Amino acid sequence: MKTSSQSISPVVILMGVSGCGKSTFGRFLQKELGYQFTDGDDLHPPTNVAKMSQGVPLDDSDREPWLEEICVHIKSKSQEGVPVAVACSALKKIYRDQLRTADNQIVFVHLTAGSAAIAKRLAGREGHYMPPGLLASQFEALESTADEGDVVEVDVEQHLLNVESAVLKAVQSR
Repeated sequence: MKTSSQSISPVVILMGVSGCGKSTFGRFLQKELGYQFTDGDDLHPPTNVAKMSQGVPLDDSDREPWLEEICVHIKSKSQEGVPVAVACSALKKIYRDQLRTADNQIVFVHLTAGSAAIAKRLAGREGHYMPPGLLASQFEALESTADEGDVVEVDVEQHLLNVESAVLKAVQSR
């Protein structure tokens, strides 16, 4: 179901707590619409990865250079005219505001689910440095997106086909 690149938002941030499906739906957008997908986790500096691997939550100062690296990546792809989807938790409004400086056409797709559903997903996930024990700190840090017009919330606890449809609809240019 490839769609013309002119009918999709040029920059999509798939956001939400760890385990909500950011990478899954980033790869989905890559396959279905031709986005270049980047997992923001791959852009963390080694000190952040080490900290999270030890079960220590990141603070704002830890996240600032990571978010700047994501902005550099987005700007680069935008200049090349490449539609890009990035998985990034973007839990706080100040983080989303920093990401907005990279491009004025960003659409955030906030993948939402309850903590029990996410905990179940994390329990089955292997090979990721983010331990399930940090999930509570992510929900604590998550700030409402209610007053942000460029954020579309998608409930990932519904049937997969419904989630895919909602994600596709969210990235259609406004």
